[in-house]
Amino acid sequence: MLYTESDVVEYITDNDVKFIRLSFCDVFGVQKNLSIMPVELEHAFRTGVPVDASAVRGFGDEESGDVLLFPDPSTLSLLPWRPSHGRVVRFFCDVKYRDGSPLELDGRYLLKKAMRAMREAGVSCRFSAGCEFYLFQADDSGNSTGIPFDRAGYMGIAPEDKGENVRRDICLTLEEMGIVPLRSLHKHGPGQNEIQFQDNNALRSADDVTTLKFVVRTAAARSGLFATFSPKPIRDQNGSSFLIRLSPTGGTGGSCADAFLAGILEHIEEITAFCNPSVASYERLGGFKTLRYVTWTHNSRQQLMRKTIDADGTQWIELRSPDSTANPYLVYTLLLYAGLDGVKRGLSAPEAFDQGLLSLDREQLKALRQLPEHFEDAIALALDSPFIREHLPERLLCAYVERQTDSQR
Repeated sequence: MLYTESDVVEYITDNDVKFIRLSFCDVFGVQKNLSIMPVELEHAFRTGVPVDASAVRGFGDEESGDVLLFPDPSTLSLLPWRPSHGRVVRFFCDVKYRDGSPLELDGRYLLKKAMRAMREAGVSCRFSAGCEFYLFQADDSGNSTGIPFDRAGYMGIAPEDKGENVRRDICLTLEEMGIVPLRSLHKHGPGQNEIQFQDNNALRSADDVTTLKFVVRTAAARSGLFATFSPKPIRDQNGSSFLIRLSPTGGTGGSCADAFLAGILEHIEEITAFCNPSVASYERLGGFKTLRYVTWTHNSRQQLMRKTIDADGTQWIELRSPDSTANPYLVYTLLLYAGLDGVKRGLSAPEAFDQGLLSLDREQLKALRQLPEHFEDAIALALDSPFIREHLPERLLCAYVERQTDSQR
């Protein structure tokens, strides 16, 4: 259900809500929040709630002053593990300057801007996501011991799969928060799990991914465990991915999905710094024999991209390189612009590698484009990219450069 401001005020009164969390993300997609009391909500809708921009990574320095949080009423969600009396709800917020203009570093603003560009071009796109994570045993302080919660393998079952109950709690919690999980399962690594979502528009899908991270960590902690979305938490085991599926439609002439796929392939190296924004991201990518190559297929789940068609004719594009250290709002923003570029220019994707990459010899593999090998290489490509500079503000790029520099210290 999409709520209006008046709906929200009525809901707060009727459901004994006593605390309201205002949530937003820094430029790296790390969720932040503050709580207000119900008496302040109508004021928050009208004039916003001030936040020290200098205290939020990437938002500014000590001279920046405040930014304002404006709750988005359509994102109202009950936190179901809180008490039934004195309930707690959460909103995602739009971040603005004091003059009411959007903060250009706010990922939700950037994504809404990209969605508007899509609409103006007569193109739409649905997103579906799947996030992998590891569950570790926790110590008395709630920190990870580094010991996986179980030793089950791909699609394992109880008693080897000990994460079954945690995944159930996560899925039921998401449903109570208005999010529709499609499936959950144990993945290849010990203690590794995955939750997949129903498709949605880009903004709602990015909100869902952000909510999932919060719910997973909370559910794990409530079970005495530690959850991590790190791309490579165990050196000799499978890394964790952020699988993104897109279904573009519209445009004029030809196949929208084909052109969209071609556009993403055209810009994927430049986008990689935002899909994989940590040193551990490249440890994960380096562990795959085929994922690092800029190719696509109709079949293999091991290549960078795959195009599939559902029984009803819906075409889906899968991107397998991102991981959950990424800011989903930025990744979706760049994927929309890249795909739209392919549609506007009428790009055609190169031939699919349906025969598989493992059949190619070393010289044939050398001829293929590859994703950046290290974080610093990815940042350098982003900085040199007119495409990135057209769609992301300079201050945001500087924040990512600073992050890469810090990772080398």
